[in-house]
Amino acid sequence: MGIYGVEVRRVDRQGRLVLPPDWRESELGDSREVLVIKGRGYLKLIPRRRRDLTRFFDSVDLGVESIVDWAEFEAELPRGRG
Repeated sequence: MGIYGVEVRRVDRQGRLVLPPDWRESELGDSREVLVIKGRGYLKLIPRRRRDLTRFFDSVDLGVESIVDWAEFEAELPRGRG
């Protein structure tokens, strides 16, 4: 990840700006949403993408062979901070 261009954009009266078309195409794709991170003196836009969470299935070792009774299993879990 790096900076590959700097452009000056005007903001209209409603606070809107036009995102560069090459960035929209390469970074947004079919998505129409961005995360806006507000910092002191800057905004950071990050494309919001759908994540495939199935790649995490079976990646956590819970220390049991199988879960027969969820309530019993949950009762045995150590309590987290909170």
